[in-house]
Amino acid sequence: MHTELWKPNTVVAAIVEQDGRFLFVEEEADGRAVFNQPAGHLDPGETLLDAVRRETLEESAWHIEPTGLVGIYLMQPPDSAITYLRFCFRAKALHHEPGRKLDKEIIRAVWFTPDELRAERARHRSPLVLRCVEDALTGADTPLSLIRDLRFTGAQ
Repeated sequence: MHTELWKPNTVVAAIVEQDGRFLFVEEEADGRAVFNQPAGHLDPGETLLDAVRRETLEESAWHIEPTGLVGIYLMQPPDSAITYLRFCFRAKALHHEPGRKLDKEIIRAVWFTPDELRAERARHRSPLVLRCVEDALTGADTPLSLIRDLRFTGAQ
C-alpha cells in the first residue's frame, strides 16, 4: 500500500437525546438489520456541521442543531482495509418531518434509553455506536468553536 495515497473515510454521527432517550436508526448493512446513530460520509464541499445536519435529516427525518463535539474516533474494522475517521456530535432535536422519505437503507428511526441500546449490543453496526453514547453520557463535550472551516476564497 502506498501511504501517500491512503486517506481515511470521514464520517459524522449525531448523538441526539430527548427525555432520556437517544435517536438511532435501524438500517440494512451487509445483509442484516443493525442499529447506528444517524451517520454518514462527509460530502465534497460540505462542512462537518452541515454534514451531520444533512445525514440526520436524511436518515431519521429529524432536523437537528449540533451543540458540541462528543469525540473524534479513528477505527479500522477487523478484516477491512477501510479506516474511518468519525466526528461524533451532540445535537438537539428541533423538529420532525414524519412524512419524509428516509434513505433507502434505513428501516426506521427509533429512540432508545442507554439500557435498551446496551441490550441490543449484538445488533450495533460497530462498537462506536455504544462508545459514542457512553462518551456523551459523561457530558464532557468539546465546544464547536474547536472546528475551523477554512475555505480559500481569496480573502485574507
